[in-house]
Amino acid sequence: MPAHSNPCETPSVGERVSDFLRLAEADPRAAIALAAVATRQAHAQRDLAAESVAERAMGIAAMHLADLDASVRHLRSAIRLADRAGSADQAAEARIRLAFVRSIRGRPHQGLREIDAALPHLHGPSRARAEAQRAAIFNHLGQFDDALVGYRAAVPALRRAGDYLWLQRVLTNRAIAHGYRQQFTAAEVDLHEAESLCQKLDLDLSLAIVHGTFGWVRAVQGDVPSALHYFDLAERRYRALDTHQLGWLLNDRSELLLKVHLVAEAREAAEEAVAQLERMNRRIAVPEVRLLVAQAAALDGEPGRALDQAYQAMREFNRQQRPRWAARARFVVLRSRLAGEDRSHVAVAHLERAAADLSAGGWPVAALEARLLAGELAVERGWLSRGRRQLQQASRERHHGPALVRARAWYSEALLRRADGNRRGAKIAIRTAVRILDEHRASLGAIDLRAYASGHRTEATALGLRMALEDSSAARVLEWAERSRASHLLMRPVRPPNDPELARALTELRAIATDISEHRRAGRGSSRLVRRQITLEREIRDHRRRQRSEESFQPTAPVPVPALAAALGDSALVEFIHLDGQLHAVTVIGGRVRLRRLRPLADIRDLIERVPFALHRLARHHVDAADQSAARVMLRHAALHLDEVLFGPLASELGDRDLVVIPTGPLQSLPWSVLPFCGGRPVTVSPSAALWFAGRGPRRAAGHIAVAAGPGLPGARAEAEAVAAIYRTAPLAGVVASVQAVTAALDGADVAHLAAHGHLHLYNPLFSSLRFADGPLTVYDLERLHRPPQLVVLAACDIGRPVVPAGDELLGLSAAFIAQGTRQIVASVTTIPDAQATHLMTAFHRALTGGVPAAAALAQTQQALVTEDAATMATAAAFVCIGGEYSFAA
Repeated sequence: MPAHSNPCETPSVGERVSDFLRLAEADPRAAIALAAVATRQAHAQRDLAAESVAERAMGIAAMHLADLDASVRHLRSAIRLADRAGSADQAAEARIRLAFVRSIRGRPHQGLREIDAALPHLHGPSRARAEAQRAAIFNHLGQFDDALVGYRAAVPALRRAGDYLWLQRVLTNRAIAHGYRQQFTAAEVDLHEAESLCQKLDLDLSLAIVHGTFGWVRAVQGDVPSALHYFDLAERRYRALDTHQLGWLLNDRSELLLKVHLVAEAREAAEEAVAQLERMNRRIAVPEVRLLVAQAAALDGEPGRALDQAYQAMREFNRQQRPRWAARARFVVLRSRLAGEDRSHVAVAHLERAAADLSAGGWPVAALEARLLAGELAVERGWLSRGRRQLQQASRERHHGPALVRARAWYSEALLRRADGNRRGAKIAIRTAVRILDEHRASLGAIDLRAYASGHRTEATALGLRMALEDSSAARVLEWAERSRASHLLMRPVRPPNDPELARALTELRAIATDISEHRRAGRGSSRLVRRQITLEREIRDHRRRQRSEESFQPTAPVPVPALAAALGDSALVEFIHLDGQLHAVTVIGGRVRLRRLRPLADIRDLIERVPFALHRLARHHVDAADQSAARVMLRHAALHLDEVLFGPLASELGDRDLVVIPTGPLQSLPWSVLPFCGGRPVTVSPSAALWFAGRGPRRAAGHIAVAAGPGLPGARAEAEAVAAIYRTAPLAGVVASVQAVTAALDGADVAHLAAHGHLHLYNPLFSSLRFADGPLTVYDLERLHRPPQLVVLAACDIGRPVVPAGDELLGLSAAFIAQGTRQIVASVTTIPDAQATHLMTAFHRALTGGVPAAAALAQTQQALVTEDAATMATAAAFVCIGGEYSFAA
């Protein structure tokens, strides 16, 4: 048997230390512990070469563990030891790694000098490693052409030498350069090979880096579910290895979240990434993430914060001598100024110069955006020929590239055609931009991603709406208003597959929520449980977001006015529209479409906010007479003035017809029955005319009746029993009213009445919930329904109030039922006390079973309770009918 295969022979220190270099990439903590022992042994044996390699391994491992000071110390020691040992190759290898550490600390040009010092002493694979490291620094500098030249030289040499440890790293870095140049096929070929090498070599940390890079490449291409899948793979490995690599991943995740308009989440991830990268001393990446913070802050309505972060990033890029990135930062500064009060001081020339710099620096998407903004601003200031030149350049990208790029280019083309007086062509271009965005959105399986991604449509649909208003065409205004609202709810819902992982997480979430309630009732701390709840909610949300829609895209168009008018019959439709601060109303009555200009929204915003406040005060028990009188006065004043603004100009044409109301902005949560014009009148509120129209389709055969009561809500069981008695059925109550039992009862029901504690989750609306025996029933549970109930009554506090993530796109429990196919929902849009809805609910169901349509039954019941005590009246007023139309069939 050859000597080196003898299992009884102990390898020398020199033979073992080379293994530490591989271990430093796979498990940095283990590498440091073992290499420290080897260093001492090599020192004792005066084996300078072995000691140098062990010090290098510790330097590499310390770099991965974010201890860059220790990394520099070990790598310098490795260089000194190699020099003393007379090993120029070993010294040069250590310099290569030191160069990278200097670069990520924000001193890339010092790193290049280290490489220059190493190169004269290197040949063969060692020289290839140095070339590859220099290319990685060029990546940081944004010099991707130079980087690819280096990689082109390094990769074949590393293959010939069989240096697969370095090859996987170089392939990953080369994929980044390809990605920035939008050479996605080449990037993915490199990453697949790097992934295979990491798996063969058991390089767990490097594999996580490959997966994170895969996620970034997919994100740049616009493949959101796949990008999230790879980001989650990388994060799990990072956390398992307890490394400090999360800052890079948070940066890439933030960039992706911005692409789907999840602004709040993107900002949170970016701000956390800045903190992590600063703590890790990864100075090279900090200004890149600051730009994401700036972009998110601008979209979040904080141009001041955006400007501050963009300026700081620009200064940091200049200090790092990264002119390509500094050009991008200057553009973000300009965008932030345009979004704030400084808009009038932004010169068109500054944007034109930014576009040229971005194009020269290899930022094609940012260059397109700069040209678009320059063109818009020039046209706005009357410089038409100058504006047309910029818009024409921006529009050249409309036939290739990712969906978001093509859509922005088509939007530029629409502005260009409008500036040229070609209004028909402009409208075609806007429709094309919206169609591209809808195709992209249709690939997303999660309802929240679809809703937030609709934010990209807002600017295009607003332009179409603005042009229709300029034409004073009521029909076209209605068409564009419809294109801009609740469009994601018209798409076919993607039903999640039977998924044990998701089912387990939802079951655990319900148990945690129940434990939290019990701890709080007992006066015990629940912070640990709350942290686990937050973690579970994120896992469930991200798991669902990774699902892709396999449905082919089916474009939807607004309902033609003749069809809408025929469906309305003797009823009237009023669609409220908000654009550029101004409220408008479109009415459809008897086949005629009319347009009315109302008041600025700012004039009534305060009045809208007073209504739920006053109703809440009136609905409370044990309120003294003075407070109750003040609340009545406040409600009456707000209701009268809102009535005058919203219906005063429309009253003569609306007459005494039943109403279908399509609200906008803050009107989404208005309890309409408090307005004198609506009191006692059947009013159906719908997210869009198209959804109301869809909710009037042929109803399926009558199903069973589902009634359920949740725990901890005084009077809920009595209410459920009273309602169930009307339908001669038995309610689910007590321990049998589990989420699984309630969900099973909802499936295929004709009418469902749910009396339970409701929770509106403003930050994560898909976790809005109703509480039952074993915990909360969320939107994720509703998504599993095969056939949703036709009518749903939610006797829970303000659970009918929607969350509006973008434009007039809606999320929440009521939106989820509509998306699944429920015809109509009766729910509260303001806060109401417990146990005060029983009288309203039983009267409503009696009217319903008597053949009265749901909207009329609610209006009659509310009107009958106006003379009751203040609490009962206020509780009744909080409910609205949402969706289409429903009549009970016995």
